[in-house]
Parts: sequence; structure tokens; C-alpha cells
Amino acid sequence: MERQKVYSVDSERFLLTTGPQYNTSFLRAARAGNIDKVLEYLKSGIDISTCNQNGLNALHLAAKEGHVDLVQELLDRGSAVDSATKKGNTALHIASLAGQAEVVKILVKRGADVNAQSQNGFTPLYMASQENHLDVVRYLLENGANQSTATEDGFTPLAVALQQGHNQVVAILLENDTKGKVRLPALHIAARKDDTKSAALLLQNDHNADVQSKVSFNLESTCSGFTPLHIAAHYGNVNVATLLLNRGAAVDFTARNGITPLHVASKRGNTNMVRLLLDRGGQIDAKTRDGLTPLHCAARSGHDPAVELLLERGAPMLARTKNGLSPLHMAAQGDHVECVKHLLQHKAPVDDVTLDYLTALHVAAHCGHYRVTKLLLDKRANPNARALVCLSLTLKIKDIGFGERHLYFWKSELGNHFVLQIKDNL
Repeated sequence: MERQKVYSVDSERFLLTTGPQYNTSFLRAARAGNIDKVLEYLKSGIDISTCNQNGLNALHLAAKEGHVDLVQELLDRGSAVDSATKKGNTALHIASLAGQAEVVKILVKRGADVNAQSQNGFTPLYMASQENHLDVVRYLLENGANQSTATEDGFTPLAVALQQGHNQVVAILLENDTKGKVRLPALHIAARKDDTKSAALLLQNDHNADVQSKVSFNLESTCSGFTPLHIAAHYGNVNVATLLLNRGAAVDFTARNGITPLHVASKRGNTNMVRLLLDRGGQIDAKTRDGLTPLHCAARSGHDPAVELLLERGAPMLARTKNGLSPLHMAAQGDHVECVKHLLQHKAPVDDVTLDYLTALHVAAHCGHYRVTKLLLDKRANPNARALVCLSLTLKIKDIGFGERHLYFWKSELGNHFVLQIKDNL
């Protein structure tokens, strides 16, 4: 009878020390820094690696709250210094993010990996830089943190500090970047923000102002080859563009597909940037891989002030893409009436044709652009012009007598509005 009673008490104790509520109480004590309570739970047999639904254990929680004595006690009792949460964050990540400098020092001295990366590639240094924790940043650098390590998105600690405007952290990181390995990609962020102060810091010691982009800014893929000047051109940031040009950035640097900063500025309609680039010698007739000039880009996007400026500066109106499209065709396809007017006022041939003898009127009529169609007719466009394809002046296309190559061209040059039915009889 006595044995049965003892067994019952032990079972009850086992359940009390292993259930979810018991685990929660243990973790709550760790977070509060209640070292006596934590030790009591550990003596009762609770697993020191017990964690919550997000994978945070007692060491993580104590580190976050800066409970130095408890962190040391947990490490002494066997808590794994580099144990990670479900997102891959270690106690050092968490302490660095929270700015708990003393905890950071303890963890590093106890062997924590200063370059550990979470699931998204974040390092402790990145987290400290993001949150402007100067002491932590400095200590991590002194103890082997690699500031060249980037996140999955390509951001380094310097890049995120620059983006957040943490100037003191930026200065510390630059002081430690003796070989200039991380400062140059950060120029793209300064260019995006029109931050001339940061850009000037980053360009110290004659670093190359034309470094190609390794970071995506929703312009192109990470392999676009865009320079900081391309980025500045996209956002219309004249101040930093001027600085870059003054420091030797190539005004006509060609990224992937032959895109220059002037192409970018023209496509975006950043007239002041277009003017700056032209004043600095930007090639007004530069062509992309597909033959697009800056005037094509501005006309296709409907930026009539940029179109007018380019025309005033002598942009070639008769320039053709590889498939024979002129800027007038581009403007007509986009229903950009003012751009069409500017081009015609500068004597663009109203019946200019593509390789397949399509005029701007063919394109405007097919796309259903009444205003452009009327304007072209008022300017004596030939309504009876015949193309090499059976494209009627109606809103619905019937039979198209050309093949896949042409379909691909129209989709890429004119966009998906130009939907063709293929009757491949070539």
C-alpha cells in the first residue's frame, strides 16, 4: 500500500515537471532573470534546452533581457552557446539585436560564433548595425566579425546602417573596411537616398565610383550591372549623381543589355537628370542591345518633357530598334498624344515604317488609340498604307501573316497590349 502511494506522488511530480505549463513557467523565470527560480526548475529535472513554440530557450530569453549572471549560470550548466531558434538566431544574434553589450561579451568569450548566420543570412554584426548599437558593433569587429558577409538580399552591415541613417555605425564600419570591400556596394543605397554626405564618405580614398550593383532595388535583377549612377538616374537624385560624376563615374557606363544612365533617366522621365547627363557628355544616341535610344525610352513611357528636351538636344528621330521601330511608333503604341505632337513638330516622318512597313497609324489604330489615330490623320498620315502583314485599321486583328520571331518582337518592344494571332506562313 505504501509503495503504491509513493509511486502516485512520484508520478504527480513527474507530470508537474514536464508539462507545457511547467515549461512556460521555467522560460518565464529565465526571461525575468529570476536566477533562483530557474535553478529550482533545473534541480527538479527540467531540460535546460526547453524552448517555446518559436524555438527560444532560457539562454535566448536571458540574453535578450541582459541578465548577465543568469546567462553565465546557464552556460556553466551546459546550455549550448550557439543553439538556434527556428529562424536560426543564436543567443549572440538576440543579444546583439537588443544591444546587450555585456551579454555579447560573455557569449563571445564562451565561444559563440561571431559570424553565425540566421535563415535569412543575418549575422550578429548586421543586427547590431541595423539597431545602431555602437558598443556591440565595435566589440564584434574587434573579435573577428566579418562585415563582408551579406544577407540573402545582398545587404551588408554597412549597407543597412547607411540605409537606416546610423552615421556613427557607418563611420565605425568604414574605419574597419581597410580594403574597401564593403563600402562600394553601399554606394547604391546612398544613390537611392540622394545622400551626398554618405556617398562622399564611401568615396574616400579614391574608390571606384562605377562599382556594379550586387543589390536589388526593384530596378533589375541583382546581376543587372547597374552602377550607383544608374540608381541615381532611376530615382532622379541629381545631387548624388553630380557627386558621382565629379568623382569620375562614367556617364555612359553600360549595364547589362547596353543600358546607360541616360536610358534609365529617360524611361523614368527624370528631366533634370536627363539634362545633367547630357550636360556631362551623355551619348544622346546610345543604343541598348535591342536598339533603343533614350528618345525611344522616353517616348514609350510617355514622358513628354523628357521627349521635348531630348529633341531640343538633337536626339535622332529616325533611330530604329533592331526591328525598325522609331520613337513615333513607341509613342503611338502608348497613346501618348503629347509625345506624338512633339515628334511631329520636330518633323518626324508621319508615315515612317518598320521592317514590316507598319506605320505609327497602323499601331495606333490597332491598339484602339482614337486620339493618336486622329492626330496622325490630321497630320496627313496615309490611311491606305499597306504593310507586309495583314494588319487592318480596325480594333480587332484578324490574320497575321508572320511567325514566332515577330510575335516575340512585338511583345517585347510594344508590350502585351499587342496580342497577335499567329498564322505562320513564312
